[in-house]
Amino acid sequence: MAAVIRHRAAVIGSPVSHSLSPVLHRAAYAGLGLDHWSYERRETAPPELPGLLAELAAPVQAGPAWAGLSVTMPHKQALLAHLDVIDPLAEAVGAVNTVVAQRSGAGGALLAGFNTDVAGIVGALRETARRRAPGSPDDCFRVEQAVVLGSGATACSALAALGELRAGRITVVARRHAGPGRALSAAHRMGLDIETLTWKPADSVSNTEAARRLAAADVVISTLPAGAADPLAGPTDAFTGRSGRTRSAAVMLDVVYAPWPTALAQAWGRAGGAVAPGWLMLLHQAVPQVQLMTGQQPDIEDMRAALRSVLTSTSASADD
Repeated sequence: MAAVIRHRAAVIGSPVSHSLSPVLHRAAYAGLGLDHWSYERRETAPPELPGLLAELAAPVQAGPAWAGLSVTMPHKQALLAHLDVIDPLAEAVGAVNTVVAQRSGAGGALLAGFNTDVAGIVGALRETARRRAPGSPDDCFRVEQAVVLGSGATACSALAALGELRAGRITVVARRHAGPGRALSAAHRMGLDIETLTWKPADSVSNTEAARRLAAADVVISTLPAGAADPLAGPTDAFTGRSGRTRSAAVMLDVVYAPWPTALAQAWGRAGGAVAPGWLMLLHQAVPQVQLMTGQQPDIEDMRAALRSVLTSTSASADD
């Protein structure tokens, strides 16, 4: 007999059909023995967001109680105006990727917003750095120069992650920098001193200058959607620097996980740098997300195995 579902959660966004969050959360539930929990994708256009949040906060009647939401684009910043409580980190970043329905009994819920993207970025970078230097403690991961590609919600989280890693010089490379939801505004809230470089993807000179900044960095975090960073993979001479290779300890995180690898990740790897794929960030951000929603600590290896299985299957299908 199938278990009666008593708690439900979902990932929301538009589009959301590509999301691998259900793979991670369902694997976590299975490992924790939470067979009365469900997790689904829920396509949510911006006009539908207030109604969904009202459903989340409503008193429990018939059916399972909402536990929370994973949040992807375009809602990470728009959510801030609709929540009852916002965690200080999420408030400083200016973006929420996790909503928890905090309720007592069957009554209405208080909606609390959190940001686990920062933990996901830090975890992915540290794990990738450790693979290059096995046995090294996390505090040996030094970031003297860092570059963030993009200036949106995930870029704001990337700045917070670099702050946690005590990065020295930080440069944000993006087409636009002005605006309340941009990385420059988030940097001011977090007290980070950053440099900005305006990038014009259609301009070969601009691409070369941006690629040179990447080549000089210890850490690069690309927050751009699939294909958007491809122009930077072209000027290989500038990208690899005068020596013809990036420093062997340099790490790039590209938040894209499909299609993979991106042209930028391939170019970075050919130049000798270490690459953290987007799915690794997704894995590391999902662990605290599950903990916030369920109150239990999931096994990251259970989640990793489930995710790798799906990614391997998807890759094999694409090659057929």
